[in-house]
Amino acid sequence: MRVNLTVNGAKETVDDVWEGESLLYMLRERMGLPGSKNACEQGECGSCTVYLDGVPACSCLVAAGQVEGREVVTVEGLAKGSSGVDEQLDPVQEAFVEAGAVQCGFCTPGLIVQSHDLIERVPDPSDAEIREALAGNLCRCTGYEKILDAVRLAASRKAEAAAR
Repeated sequence: MRVNLTVNGAKETVDDVWEGESLLYMLRERMGLPGSKNACEQGECGSCTVYLDGVPACSCLVAAGQVEGREVVTVEGLAKGSSGVDEQLDPVQEAFVEAGAVQCGFCTPGLIVQSHDLIERVPDPSDAEIREALAGNLCRCTGYEKILDAVRLAASRKAEAAAR
């Protein structure tokens, strides 16, 4: 089957997609976008989170054929100039690096996408709102404190930029 979609702002066509293939597989193996990670394959860990038509979704649970004509943004697509030219990390990505919230990095892409969505919806989230938003993202390396620090840092920077 052929799937036509928009990925990170670019129109894409993917051929030879089989019926049971997940969006995650298509992104990683067919399109060369390894940011979203394959961990549980059951939508429980959040490592594969992407935006699907502007809403965070576990790409392991979405059949590739279901994205025909739709828009997908991966963690790679959050960076400005994500085509590889003059790339500038999104403030959430920068905050994760600066706060030391990236450990093994496996869960990080999903956490970044979910944190990005939270800050877009709630510009100044409370700790409880951050914890609730990230409840579907599991990390085995950390106690989540540095992740919370990163979300707080990104939110404060976004607020500062908006005030200018």
